[in-house]
Amino acid sequence: MFSYSIFKRIFFLIISFALFSLPLNSAQAVLQEGDEVPNYVRSQITGIDLHGQDLSKSSIAGATARDADLSNVDLHGTVLTLSDLKGSNLNGINLTDTLSDRVNFQKTDLRNSILVNMIASGSSFAGAQISGADFSYAVLDSDDQKNLCEIADGVNPVTGISTRDSLECSDNGGGYKPPMPTV
Repeated sequence: MFSYSIFKRIFFLIISFALFSLPLNSAQAVLQEGDEVPNYVRSQITGIDLHGQDLSKSSIAGATARDADLSNVDLHGTVLTLSDLKGSNLNGINLTDTLSDRVNFQKTDLRNSILVNMIASGSSFAGAQISGADFSYAVLDSDDQKNLCEIADGVNPVTGISTRDSLECSDNGGGYKPPMPTV
């Protein structure tokens, strides 16, 4: 019998495969006629200021956006894979339901961000600020989850979920809470 954690990872890997199988511009189908989905695929957007914008269902895949201001940006449902966001301000960003695998989140400000259902396998969060971030149901590498638990604190002001609870941290010193053994 699979533990919940293993089942969750397998489920999200299947979802990520399905996302990769869709055409890149498939999100345009839900937009009104004349609306365009922002597209920053393989773009050099280091230092760009996009704070407060609605970029939902856009694509920032393969982009370099170091030291960018993406605070309070709505990026839910985006493809953010293979991107470099090192040192960027992501305070209050909404990354719900994003495919964010192999993204460099090193030294980013992720305080008060919403990362619910995010697939972030192969990503790096070293040196990130995560106070008040909500990682509920996010797929993270176990080492990242363990390291984030060591610094997790605060409660997300939008969802009301504590960072520690969303990361499934244990209450005994900040380590990763292993899945329950099966009988």
